[in-house]
Amino acid sequence: MNSYFDHNATTPLLPVAREALLKACDQHWHNASGLYREGAMVRRRLDEARERLGELLGCETERIVFTSSATESNNSLFYSLARRVGDDAYVLSSEIEHPCVREPLRHWFGKRVAYLPTNKSGVCDLSMLPEMVDARSPALITIMAANNECGTLQPWREALAVCRLRGVPFHTDAAQWIGKLPTHELGACDYVTGSGHKFGGPKGVGFLIMRDEKEALYFLQGGPQEEGRRAGTENYPAVEAMVTALEWLTPRLPEVAAMQKTNCLRFIEALRKLFSQVRIIGEGAECLWNTVMFVVPHGDNRKWLARLSQAGFAVSTGSACSVLKDGSSVVLGALGASVEEMQRVIRVSGGWETTAADWEALAEALANVKI
Repeated sequence: MNSYFDHNATTPLLPVAREALLKACDQHWHNASGLYREGAMVRRRLDEARERLGELLGCETERIVFTSSATESNNSLFYSLARRVGDDAYVLSSEIEHPCVREPLRHWFGKRVAYLPTNKSGVCDLSMLPEMVDARSPALITIMAANNECGTLQPWREALAVCRLRGVPFHTDAAQWIGKLPTHELGACDYVTGSGHKFGGPKGVGFLIMRDEKEALYFLQGGPQEEGRRAGTENYPAVEAMVTALEWLTPRLPEVAAMQKTNCLRFIEALRKLFSQVRIIGEGAECLWNTVMFVVPHGDNRKWLARLSQAGFAVSTGSACSVLKDGSSVVLGALGASVEEMQRVIRVSGGWETTAADWEALAEALANVKI
């Protein structure tokens, strides 16, 4: 029985990724910058992995910069952008971004960040976007591809279309999208960030797609790695494992998504039978096939998590990165939830191998929990 339901936080290492990681650690652990034969071989394999990732994401190989995570990628992008643009330049963003987007924007642009509203279903409202672009002439628009807490899919393609018409660069944080939905269109964006451990790869590796191969980054200074855009010895084994994981998942996604979507819907039906007043966050919107976020009608969610953990089930109260000191959530606040409601929120996020029986067992465990 698979009782892990926190895949939006991190995913188990896929067997194919583990095999690729161990093989690379055993055979190709050398420095890719080394001038000896083994170093050159690692350099070649690193370049090949970059090409394979470019094919999966639909972008030119030269635009890809390997990093340690989506967090580093976003920080590097926004810091570099802040250095290039003027002190009066604005950035447009959504209200429900992950903290690794929201916080560096706030740090480097301060009050020069304007936010697009979010509708009650948890989707960024683009109705005012053309007017806001014309009024502010932003240096960048950034809207996540899929929300990490409630799982709602965001209109990144529509936002990209507006940006193209008005000549504004567009960035999407695709950390939750990749590994769950098709990725071949993402390369059309000017900037894309992702993290390997969100789709069956190892922790400590991610990437940033740049607008072009000549654009500079200034965040990590030191050696000439990654064409001078990201200093530090390249972690080829982790890169190989990350790319291998995405290659393995991509052809399987249509079948997995259809099956897991059915499982999620049945789980929601079970919730409605179990709790007469349950509130499903993001209801009415298109969501990730693995994510259900709901508000139980009674009890502190920390007690629910503790009881479920004792029963062998791992769930969450939402994004660990998004919880503020008072226990509230920026995302749920944008959706109109009160602080009291936030303390009754539970998020479950399954994986590619989560079965219908696993979802049924979780519903049964919820029914048996005594709060």
